[in-house]
Amino acid sequence: MTYQFYLEIDISLNSQIKIFTFAPYFTDMQKALIYFALGTVVSFLINYFFLSSDHIGLEVYYAVAFGAAWGVAYYLDTPDITLPKKLGLSFIVMAILVFIGTLIFKLELAIPSILKFSMVFVAYYVIASFRATKSLRK
Repeated sequence: MTYQFYLEIDISLNSQIKIFTFAPYFTDMQKALIYFALGTVVSFLINYFFLSSDHIGLEVYYAVAFGAAWGVAYYLDTPDITLPKKLGLSFIVMAILVFIGTLIFKLELAIPSILKFSMVFVAYYVIASFRATKSLRK
């Protein structure tokens, strides 16, 4: 299913810009970004208020990993994407998290981010497996 969006911007009286965008996963991407944002905020608030940490930057990094797991899991929750591709993309995201975490912090501090990511990612699909549709989207 594809959606066609038509945007017309009138720059002057003589010229117009017409942009046609075909975005088949536009609404799914928006929802995935909402899952990412909410997962990040909720994870940070829980860690900040209940597990007082000395390093706020590290807590933000872990919250981003948590939110990324929810967002990526939701975005990949479609029958169009095969299981090996889902796993491959999740490993790529984990590698990016470790790389960024190693640049900002030490490797020892970056490793828990992939543990959080993988636990949330697997939990998403375990919860989905109990549904008849095998998806949390429907």
